[in-house]
Amino acid sequence: MSDLLTSLAGFGAFKVLVIGDFMLDELVHGDASRLSPDAPVPVLTVDRIERTGGGASNVAACLAGLGGLVQCCGVIGADGGGGHLRTAVEASGCAVDGLVIDADRPTTIKRSLVGLAQHRHPQKMFRIDIESSSPLSEATSSAVRERALAMLAGMDAVCIEDYGKGVCTPELCRVVIDAAKAAGIPVLVDPANIDDYERYAGADVMTPNRTEAERACGGLVDPAAMAADLLERCRLDAIVITLDKRGALLLERGGEAEVIATSEREVYDVTGAGDMVLAAITAARCHDLSWPEAVTLSNAAAGLEVETFGAHAIPLAKVAQEVLRLQSPQTGKVRNLRDLQLELGAHREAGHRVVLTNGCFDVIHAGHVAYLRDAREQGDVLIVGINCDEQVGRMKGQGRPVYGLDDRMAILSELACVDYVVPFGEPTATELIESTRPDLYVKGGDYAVEDISEYPFLMELGIECRVLAHHPGLGSTDIVERVREAGSGTRA
Repeated sequence: MSDLLTSLAGFGAFKVLVIGDFMLDELVHGDASRLSPDAPVPVLTVDRIERTGGGASNVAACLAGLGGLVQCCGVIGADGGGGHLRTAVEASGCAVDGLVIDADRPTTIKRSLVGLAQHRHPQKMFRIDIESSSPLSEATSSAVRERALAMLAGMDAVCIEDYGKGVCTPELCRVVIDAAKAAGIPVLVDPANIDDYERYAGADVMTPNRTEAERACGGLVDPAAMAADLLERCRLDAIVITLDKRGALLLERGGEAEVIATSEREVYDVTGAGDMVLAAITAARCHDLSWPEAVTLSNAAAGLEVETFGAHAIPLAKVAQEVLRLQSPQTGKVRNLRDLQLELGAHREAGHRVVLTNGCFDVIHAGHVAYLRDAREQGDVLIVGINCDEQVGRMKGQGRPVYGLDDRMAILSELACVDYVVPFGEPTATELIESTRPDLYVKGGDYAVEDISEYPFLMELGIECRVLAHHPGLGSTDIVERVREAGSGTRA
């Protein structure tokens, strides 16, 4: 397992304060298969409205998905949108005590009309922005500053997510960055698309995209030159400029600029990708990962984000599975236990029911196939543990196995009902059971569950055990004997 994967396996809780523009994303879904009779425009027949946090709200949700304990500080309106936004932020597992209510300005809402036409995938047709571009009142600005400073104590990091909606004023950014640095708390900034980044000076890192960096650098177009310019002018420890499908350029103080590539994606919706980058880098740095490791992690997380529709937090287990896929591409279904544990974490996050069985599977026959098909129907994911050659020889006798471990794993991998194949060398499956912790353990046969040698251990762990229906017919031993007899000429 790589150092990055080992680090991810050790991720625990961390405390982050997110300051910035908290917004509500509304996806108005419906059918758009007809045009209006009075104008050449599509008509959206609404069937549901999906509300999630956007902007700083999405950063907070992404951090929570990665294991963060998140406090939120920003501004919402005294309106229905503000209520929906608080509900969305709380539902993502984040605290909302730092959200200041301003009755004189609306909650920022990004309302997207999403149409499904001709039974195709959903597509954004139009977006409506409800927001105020006027500066915050002095009373609201003071309230935000006071809450931000009051919540700094005990934080592992501070994230500033600036979408240019008025919350992240130069005064607020300066006060927060200075106070955090004095307390030894790192500050990570996703800057607004503005000309002057002086308000973020002294932060640990900024994560602009290429377009934002070009504007702030006043004409520079080379990413490495932009990074060097911003690093010095803003007195940063590092800067990460995201480069879309090329990945991201990283420059650390005292180092050389390097592009950390990402894999090609089927881009479905770029909403929230920048938020995910900031969240992933923050989580990585809170666990003492290096800057290159942090950017590698953010590339993987943002890649998953663009493959989903709308802004959605990607859980840690899913990100770890993606890192595994990128660093150790799997060409089949065979896994070692440590890699399998990472993938099972993602399945559990998705609510999948995991089924485990095991056996020698030497000379696979129709009975095996029927049994494995039945096993797969008991859940969503089927793991097949397969005994090593030495154990097969001990159980089956001289001349067994007929097929070596690699051949047996290759044959099992071709069965559609099998999701994962994992070898094990112990006499029983107890270690395999303990490592995978399935929801259900199954065996095939015509005996009682109490006869299974692993049954007491399964009961100790609280894992359900079930014996599936016996499928009559020739077994492997019978087949081997027939082949041997035929080969010796004793049968007609």
